[in-house]
Amino acid sequence: MQIVLLGPPGAGKGTQAVRLAKAMQLPHISTGDILRQNVKADTQLGQQAKGIMDKGLLVPDALVASMLDERFNNADIKKGFILDGYPRTLAQAGMLDQILMKKNIAVDLVVYLDTADEVIIKRLTGRLVCSKCGANFHITNMPPKEKGICDNCGGSLYQRTDDVETTVRKRLDVYKNEVSSLIEFYTKQNKLHKLAADLDPQIVLGQIIDLSRALK
Repeated sequence: MQIVLLGPPGAGKGTQAVRLAKAMQLPHISTGDILRQNVKADTQLGQQAKGIMDKGLLVPDALVASMLDERFNNADIKKGFILDGYPRTLAQAGMLDQILMKKNIAVDLVVYLDTADEVIIKRLTGRLVCSKCGANFHITNMPPKEKGICDNCGGSLYQRTDDVETTVRKRLDVYKNEVSSLIEFYTKQNKLHKLAADLDPQIVLGQIIDLSRALK
């Protein structure tokens, strides 16, 4: 079962991807994680990406697609995977289809975590990120056991500079413009299912699992 989780920033894609991967015993694949892993391991692709990022530029779609292509060669995806937050554009969706087609697999289910703007703003403006392991916490919804300290690795927690209300609203506007064609793309393939992600995360998780079981 190949599942793609989509949704605006703060919709809970990462949280749901981790829980879903555990529940279904499938690997959780995030392009952000893959990018960081390649840079840390100093792979050829990672070196290219680092050179681009050091200049303050965005890593090109083709380079991210190459990293995904390599990741999909790993044996752990034989039973499927949970792809978190990718693709974000129609061009990326086309690249993903091409990569998977070469491996004789395809996306089975695309879940769009539909979330109200005000809920997203509340979530993101209270978000805390670990400076070491990248784990996410929230000032009210999921506070760390010790203020300012990551429960997982003891690293210091910080608020991202783009997690302020004015910036979050701009990010949402950009995302909505990007995602409209993507929603249409997967709707035409009869793969897209929208879920209200404002609900309790455990309820949303159960709904995703039910959708995946219905396709088996």
